[in-house]
Amino acid sequence: MFEHRSEPLIPRREFYQRLAYSTAVGSAIVAISLGVGMAGYHGFEGMPWLDAFLNASMLLGGMGPVTELHTSGGKLFAGVFALYCGLAVILVAGITLSPVVHRFFHKLHADVEDRD
Repeated sequence: MFEHRSEPLIPRREFYQRLAYSTAVGSAIVAISLGVGMAGYHGFEGMPWLDAFLNASMLLGGMGPVTELHTSGGKLFAGVFALYCGLAVILVAGITLSPVVHRFFHKLHADVEDRD
């Protein structure tokens, strides 16, 4: 997907297309995660969809659940979903920022092997 350091930098237009693609992939992961979280809260806790959306989005945003959980299944789901959300944030940040980081290092021709 990325050009080798011996290849020239891609034009800005192609870079922006690459950035838009990685942003779309990251957004899709967030949307799917939000959907799974909403379905879990709705299914395990019987929350209305709006409350399920609020709880799932708050966990994805790192804030924590809003509504008190009453069932063991809901509490187990919330714990697993919270752990997943922490990893998903790191994954989405990596996917979204990778074109920018690659372009930065490509401009500098920085490579770990060159430093040894």
